[in-house]
Amino acid sequence: MKVKLDENFGTRTQKIFRDAGHDTRTVRDEMLQGCSDIGLFDTCCAEQRCLVTLDLDFSDVTRFPPEKTGGIAVIRATGSPSLELLEKLVRQFLQSLSGMSVENQLWIIEPGRIRIHQQRTENDE
Repeated sequence: MKVKLDENFGTRTQKIFRDAGHDTRTVRDEMLQGCSDIGLFDTCCAEQRCLVTLDLDFSDVTRFPPEKTGGIAVIRATGSPSLELLEKLVRQFLQSLSGMSVENQLWIIEPGRIRIHQQRTENDE
């Protein structure tokens, strides 16, 4: 899978993804720090990369429709999470990828569960 790690993840997380066999790029490596959310979203869409982020703004499917992307994974840990907890959530996400694809979807990864946004269809309206 092609992944882009947002600037709130460091080299340890990048190594976890690469060790799991994923083509991983980071916002820092590409000098996109401080880029607007929409700019980052557009870049991920163009590259068809799954954005992995701590930024809850990306869970807004009206602003950032996941069906245009390689996926959006929002790692959600309340408060000031420890590095250990963040790594655990990243590994939880990676383990879930072995059974299904995040492509064109929004996943919210929380301790012990992953919520997957269900895309609305015309029949739902």
